Amino acid sequence: MAFAWGETLPALPAARVRLRHLTVADAEDVFAIFSDPEVTRYWSTGPMAAVAEAAAYIEGIHAALRRRDLFQWGVEQIDSGRIVGTCTLLNLSAAHQRAEIGFAVARAFWGRGLARETAAAAAAFAFEQLELHRLEADVDPRNERSLRLLEGLGFRREGILRERYLISGERQDALMLGLLRIEWAAARGDDAGRDARREVAMPASRRDGHGHPAAATPNS
Repeated sequence: MAFAWGETLPALPAARVRLRHLTVADAEDVFAIFSDPEVTRYWSTGPMAAVAEAAAYIEGIHAALRRRDLFQWGVEQIDSGRIVGTCTLLNLSAAHQRAEIGFAVARAFWGRGLARETAAAAAAFAFEQLELHRLEADVDPRNERSLRLLEGLGFRREGILRERYLISGERQDALMLGLLRIEWAAARGDDAGRDARREVAMPASRRDGHGHPAAATPNS
């Protein structure tokens, strides 16, 4: 990977939001997002019950960054400076050049296209800076908003893992989606897309194969 790891995450700009490093000062905004049972409806854990949980959550993000386990940004609304969501690249594999993407946005900001801006910025970082070959997403099949968003970015449905999660006594399926760098680049029509299309004709070797710390898409 060409990216140089540091102690904080790089800021990723979009039109109306900025993906940035979270600090403990953001705990109240993070709590407001993840204490809402509608936001966590398809998440891998239930809603937060106290601001202290959000502070501990942010500390966990920092620890994971130090371990080089994941990237998890806060999504800052540029106009207000508020944290209105999170976005994560997790399950990073340098050997196989892949990662999983996840995101969550506060319910008050649903329907405005902010999640799409967020996911697109993270995907661009994954493919351009980390030079990944593949992004994956793990989504509850009932989570239609996330499915529409991901498919709009070019992700393809690849299969269902039945009853993969047990959350609050409910068995939940997981729908797996994937996006290849060649597909992402070709859709943009850039030079990377033209180079990637040339690579398709070459022989390829076999690809083998926190439980969702923060924002795995089952709960977007």
